Amino acid sequence: MVQTPIQRLTLAEFLALPETEPASEYIDGQIIQKPMPQGKHSSIQTELSTAINAQLRPKKIARAFSELRCTFGDRSIVPDISVFSWDRIARDQNREIANVFQLAPDWMIEILSPDQSHTKVTKNILHCLNHGAEMGWLIDPSEKAILVYRPQQQTLVFDQSTDALPVPKFARPITLTIEVVFNWLLE
Repeated sequence: MVQTPIQRLTLAEFLALPETEPASEYIDGQIIQKPMPQGKHSSIQTELSTAINAQLRPKKIARAFSELRCTFGDRSIVPDISVFSWDRIARDQNREIANVFQLAPDWMIEILSPDQSHTKVTKNILHCLNHGAEMGWLIDPSEKAILVYRPQQQTLVFDQSTDALPVPKFARPITLTIEVVFNWLLE
């Protein structure tokens, strides 16, 4: 059997390609398409982004973005939710939100889809932490658990309904529990 070698693209070549639906990410020279979000994923993503923005955006502390392409450290990823502290939000010459973000989010949140690789998602969170992110969350709807990652610290698992979830320092006005997050699936 003859195998055709996989041709790797450069990051610049990847970024020149048209966007895909769902989004594709550039990781280690390969293009990996994210799975299409399903109901549980979409519900948590929408409600969590709204909750974060309701608490942080009016005070100009931070802003949450859904499905925002972030290109840094020779990768181009699309976290489910990227939260940037106010002074790190990429802006254009008109001081409007930029179309291109070439930095890691301060807080990266991923919601695991049923057919998504836990390892690949974890690698993206760790990549963000290695490039300046303060915190990463991996939300697992099937296990009703949230794994919290911080730089140079042990991963914490929250799976009890009353567990208060840690947030980055800048996001301390936000108080969420496991129960609140997973009750969004009931409403």
